Amino acid sequence: QVHLAESGGGSVQAGGSLRLSCVASEYTYSSNCVAWFRQAPGRDREGVALVYTSGGRTTYANSVKGRFTISQDNAKNTVYLQMDSLKPEDTGMYYCAADPSLVGMPPQLCSRRFGLGDFRYWSQGTQVTVSA
Repeated sequence: QVHLAESGGGSVQAGGSLRLSCVASEYTYSSNCVAWFRQAPGRDREGVALVYTSGGRTTYANSVKGRFTISQDNAKNTVYLQMDSLKPEDTGMYYCAADPSLVGMPPQLCSRRFGLGDFRYWSQGTQVTVSA
């Protein structure tokens, strides 16, 4: 059973930084894509960032471009989301997601599934709160 465990959420003031980590068990991130999503109260879930682990290609939501960085450490089977210059509108629950069916698939398919929020496995979520 695949398990994604994330950590690193918390409360910061606007302009601050946080780093989220997502560690996978019973699963390897290599040759796959891993994504971060977030959901604010009363709002739809939003795709934040995607990394295609074979080659490191990344995709970001327009709202976080230039501020957030997704990265991977295959040796640790961990994907990170570095969040800088945080804004109050970044507040929400953050989730990482992965899907074994995407192993070895082309980046275009990962991007399509990212746009749909269609991943099989999700972490438990961690709260990020940014105060003005």
